[in-house]
Amino acid sequence: MNNDIALTESTFYILLSLYSPCHGYGIMQQTEELSGGRIRLAAGTLYGALNNMCDKGWIIQLPADGSRKKEYRLTERGLAVLRSEVERLRELVKNGDRILEGK
Repeated sequence: MNNDIALTESTFYILLSLYSPCHGYGIMQQTEELSGGRIRLAAGTLYGALNNMCDKGWIIQLPADGSRKKEYRLTERGLAVLRSEVERLRELVKNGDRILEGK
């Protein structure tokens, strides 16, 4: 896995919303809620991102249970990408605080 990946805010929140399995509309709702309303995903944008993340092995589509809703789940690789991004963001904040607070 490439540890130099910097996720877009949308990708970060999509992955975060898939910590527990979820369907497309639920992902859209959670992403908007988690981002404080900054991220509002259109269906086309969301499903394009989901397909891309499936191709990268970060998420998988769960087998259909008779429902028309497609449900997705984070993979171990996706969880590692998410954790790596959280660490990257912590470092950004730490360095920003250090400079701005003069430490």
